[in-house]
Amino acid sequence: MSINIVLKKGPNFIEKIIEGDLKRGFSKKNLCFRFPPEPNGFLHIGHVKAICLNFDLGEAFNAPVNLRFDDTNPTAEKKKYVEGIKEDILWLGYKWDNECYASDYFDQLYLWAEELIRKGLAYVDSQDSKTIASQKGTPTKTGTESPYRDRDQEQNLSLFSKMKAGAFEEGEHVLRAKINMSSPNMLLRDPVMYRIIHKSHQRTKKKWCVYPMYDWAHGQSDFVEKISHSLCTLEFKPHRELYEWFLYALGPNLDNTPKQREFARLNLSYTITSKRKLKRLIDEGHVTGWDDPRMPTISGLRKRGYTPESLKKFVRTAGVAKRENIIELSLLEFCAREHLNKISPRIMAVLNPIKIIIENYPEGKEEELIGEINPEDPSAGTRKIPFSNEIFIEREDFKEQAGNSFFRLSLGNEVRLKNAYIIKANDIVKDEKGKIKYIVCAYDHLSKSGTGSEESKRKVKSTIHWVCSKKAKEIIVNQYETLFLVPDPDKQEDFIKHLNPNSLIKKNGFIEPYGVSLKPGERVQFQRQGYFIADKKKQTNKTVFNKTTGLRDSFKQKKKA
Repeated sequence: MSINIVLKKGPNFIEKIIEGDLKRGFSKKNLCFRFPPEPNGFLHIGHVKAICLNFDLGEAFNAPVNLRFDDTNPTAEKKKYVEGIKEDILWLGYKWDNECYASDYFDQLYLWAEELIRKGLAYVDSQDSKTIASQKGTPTKTGTESPYRDRDQEQNLSLFSKMKAGAFEEGEHVLRAKINMSSPNMLLRDPVMYRIIHKSHQRTKKKWCVYPMYDWAHGQSDFVEKISHSLCTLEFKPHRELYEWFLYALGPNLDNTPKQREFARLNLSYTITSKRKLKRLIDEGHVTGWDDPRMPTISGLRKRGYTPESLKKFVRTAGVAKRENIIELSLLEFCAREHLNKISPRIMAVLNPIKIIIENYPEGKEEELIGEINPEDPSAGTRKIPFSNEIFIEREDFKEQAGNSFFRLSLGNEVRLKNAYIIKANDIVKDEKGKIKYIVCAYDHLSKSGTGSEESKRKVKSTIHWVCSKKAKEIIVNQYETLFLVPDPDKQEDFIKHLNPNSLIKKNGFIEPYGVSLKPGERVQFQRQGYFIADKKKQTNKTVFNKTTGLRDSFKQKKKA
């Protein structure tokens, strides 16, 4: 598919809501936004949309933006996730005003829970989780009230206090809100507010034996932080009624309650973004970790070579919608190429080499040719490219007999070597199995690129890249395809069955000496190959490069094939 970037013409619907609130008298000084991740995994491409939305709103309205970790489940949360999330946000170029944690409010949440008990709006249920779930009913069938629903206030307070003190085993009791077991909104059918967990919390350690459920902690945390506009993805729309019920039940100043508004999450073709499913990929060894370059995590995309600018351009181009849709992965690739083209040095690398011997080039002679570092940035200057009588070219750039549609090197035909000379293939030498060992060529010594002579301007039908075999440095290249073979893996019965066995292909290749100076994390364009990034790791003292994306739309190429 061809990609046309549509520039933003006006405010999105969230911005219009905020502007409408301001026109109706809401004070601009009371605006406050937040990004509230759960520290139970690393952030992914879907989170980039939420990050950009909240932090861009903060910038647009000159309002603070909090980073709040909704750390309510010590069984799944780790400090490394907290640090990884902060690193990702900073890498994207954003800074938060206040760093907050739901665990900062555990004492207040507990007091509020006791207040609901005293108001007759919460009770301790001593049934197991399966029984409670079975009593919920269905959307067309009302639920069944718990036999413990009418426990008296004092007994509930006593049991809740003992739950906090660690007097009971996990699953022995829970605290539930007393709302409406006949509500059409299943979330209002006496939801669980607290459960017993005997596990040390990464911040509060062993202070607590009861932990608030996300739905209880989330809205109250927004209220404590005086968040003006609580922005959530669409799956949280049914939760809005529950969040508001909790706030109304506690009776705060209703003018200061957060205004929850929902937007469509970012769904990307050939991709899953469920942290639970991403963790399964890691646990089962299908990928190497959260930062595997095939993963849609921010750390994985960073390791693959995507830039913060390209990710932000992608989510802003995709836009903020009210309805769910799937964004084509080709748009992400387009945004990556657009930025990488501006900033990436150009060098030559051969990934499937075949040797050429230039028979009329003096044996033992070497010279340095000149090539641009980046034609998009003249200030980047030039680089020196060594040349001799032995070079490598891509094996697919040569055919013994060429058809009418093949314009690269073939016996009896000429090509131009990038930044160098025109060569002509005269002969081939094969091994005993009939495989080509090397190609014998002749060069036109007057055709050297950049000399300004008429001969140097002579036209041939094709230009190919190459490296000097005597000076080339061996590298390892990780090439990637989509992790899944189907565009909608999240909708499959078992997404694991649709993994792409060729999602990672490792190759050994050769690069011109200039490329060896690249430091880990630096990006480069291998001419005619695509965009790559130098990995932090080396293998057997060889630099490893991860391929970010090709020079063209790979999905369009697949359709043509």
